[in-house]
Amino acid sequence: MSDTLTEHFIDEDAMLAWCDLGAKKLKSGLVIHLQGDLGMGKTTWSRGIIQGMGHEGRVKSPTYTLVEPYELSTRKVYHFDLYRLADPEELEFMGVRDYFTDDTLCLIEWPEKGAGVLPEADIEVQLTQWQDGRCMTCKALTKKGEQQLGAWS
Repeated sequence: MSDTLTEHFIDEDAMLAWCDLGAKKLKSGLVIHLQGDLGMGKTTWSRGIIQGMGHEGRVKSPTYTLVEPYELSTRKVYHFDLYRLADPEELEFMGVRDYFTDDTLCLIEWPEKGAGVLPEADIEVQLTQWQDGRCMTCKALTKKGEQQLGAWS
C-alpha cells in the first residue's frame, strides 16, 4: 500500500474528471487538508469531489462563512476555507469539533490557519503548478488515509 499518490492534470477539466472518479471511491470519516498557493485549485478540487459524490447544486467557496455543509444521500460533507480566519480559537466558538465524526468527510483549505484546534489530516493534498496545469500530490498521514490512497490507486 502506498502512502503517496501523484497525478498531473493538463487543465481544470482533467482535475474535475479525476475528482469525479475519486469521489465515488471515497470512504467516510476522513479529514483531508488541501494545501497550495492562491489559485492552485483547492476549491476546484473540493467542488469536483462534492459534485462527484452526488451534489447537484453549486459548490461555493466558504471563504467568508468558514464552512459550507453538504447533506448528501450517503453522508455529510463539510467544506472549510480558513483563509480569512484571524485566530484558531474562532473555530472553537463555532463548535468545530462537532463536524469531525465517523460518517462525515471534511475538506479543509488553509488548514494551517486552524493549527492546534483542527484534528490531524488523514490525507494531505498538495496542489502546485505543473506546465499549464496542476500537479496533485496526496500523502497519507494515517492508516485510514493509506486505505483511501489504495482505493484511489
